[in-house]
Amino acid sequence: MRPAADPAGIDDLDLLDPHLHAGHDLTGVWRWLRANDPVRRHERFWSVTRHADVLRVVRDPAAFTSLKGNMLPTLLRGHDPGAGRMIVVTDGPRHTHLRRLLTPGFGPRALGPITASITAATRELLGGLVRRGGGDFVAEVAAQVPLRAICELLGVPERDRQRVLELTGAAMLGEGDDGGLPARIAQSEILLYYTRLAAERRTAPGDDVISLLVGGDLTEEEVLLNCYNLIIGGDETARLALAGGVLALATHDEQWARLRADPALVGPAVEEILRWTTPAAHVGRVAVRDVELAGRRVPAGDVVALWTVSANRDEAVFDDPGRFDVGRTPNRHLTFGHGPHFCLGAQLARAEIAALLADLRVSVRAVEVSGPVTWLPSNFVSGVASLPVTLK
Repeated sequence: MRPAADPAGIDDLDLLDPHLHAGHDLTGVWRWLRANDPVRRHERFWSVTRHADVLRVVRDPAAFTSLKGNMLPTLLRGHDPGAGRMIVVTDGPRHTHLRRLLTPGFGPRALGPITASITAATRELLGGLVRRGGGDFVAEVAAQVPLRAICELLGVPERDRQRVLELTGAAMLGEGDDGGLPARIAQSEILLYYTRLAAERRTAPGDDVISLLVGGDLTEEEVLLNCYNLIIGGDETARLALAGGVLALATHDEQWARLRADPALVGPAVEEILRWTTPAAHVGRVAVRDVELAGRRVPAGDVVALWTVSANRDEAVFDDPGRFDVGRTPNRHLTFGHGPHFCLGAQLARAEIAALLADLRVSVRAVEVSGPVTWLPSNFVSGVASLPVTLK
């Protein structure tokens, strides 16, 4: 377990430090901020920590824009190279256009075959881990299922999938330190691959997301930026939720027993895992004009960090928010955002978690953490980097 950061030292905590988030449990800090300073001014940005205030900001793109970026590291540099072209960092009519363009690729008709593929991949990967008695759940299951789903979503031909999986895994997980493919080279190669795939789709479109992108009035660079956005978003949320969910079940025996005994709890457990893990720790915005928020005046041009990881534990919204409860309902978590930027891939991520829980509860009697758990050093994404487990 990570040591708890002391709220008494709030003035000395650097929330930009990725190692602070990896090395400490900040639950007490977020609780103190919600109660005492819910819209807090730091040297370079504002922290918003209450559920109601986060909701107000994400619902109002006219007052708080995404156009300069949506994460602190980018916003504090002053510019996002995808601004105005990549769906996550657009607003207004351009955002609406991109969303309408992509929505059919995430509807029930498109996701039906992908969900079936996810179920099969989960059974195969989890089954292999069970037969081996355990291993690193992140590397062997949680990282692999979303990557396979991404291949399906983007229409990667079967002949290319193994290589694309290797490249995407290296690009996303930073592999290569042990002599494998370095992450930067993998990122370049995967972008080059999708550039070629997009060119093929222009002459021979299919029913995949890349075909939807090239069928719109987008430049080649815009197609690639949005494709890369989907790869990153589709991988990280599901991977971190899958791994964090298994960690939660392994450390909450009574909740694991409830889930095993009652298949009707799979749906609520999916939502609780999304709330509990909150893979995107924050989202960023920039104030378009002077705005009053929870009694504080936020000047135009200031960067605002909406700490979803705090909002998802807000006592004003969740009963006993520090309790992991697979039957929690209602569950108004903000893991997928809200309003115009609600995550397009929400149903896909839910399907991936549901497939894991459905298979895990019938094929595994006990899940035990068998070694040190490591956490990602990041102030933007929140979750475990490695999770050694024993499966019985």
